[in-house]
Amino acid sequence: MLEVKVYGADWCGDTQRTLEHLKRLGVAHRYINVEEDEAASAWVKEHNEGKEKKPTLEIAGQVLSTPTDRELDSALREKGLMA
Repeated sequence: MLEVKVYGADWCGDTQRTLEHLKRLGVAHRYINVEEDEAASAWVKEHNEGKEKKPTLEIAGQVLSTPTDRELDSALREKGLMA
């Protein structure tokens, strides 16, 4: 099964909204707190022109930065993770 990774921070409202959305959809995901993982922070910056945008998601090789619920749903459908 494809894994969805969510890079974010516990205090970030957008991160929490995204995690709740995935939970409601029943989509399996892995949350990585960039404030506790230097390698994860570096990865996020590498994919966001040096910025630590939260949340940044990796969905089967596709990277999304601070997606709306609609953008996230579209990516999940495209990767076959959501009907």
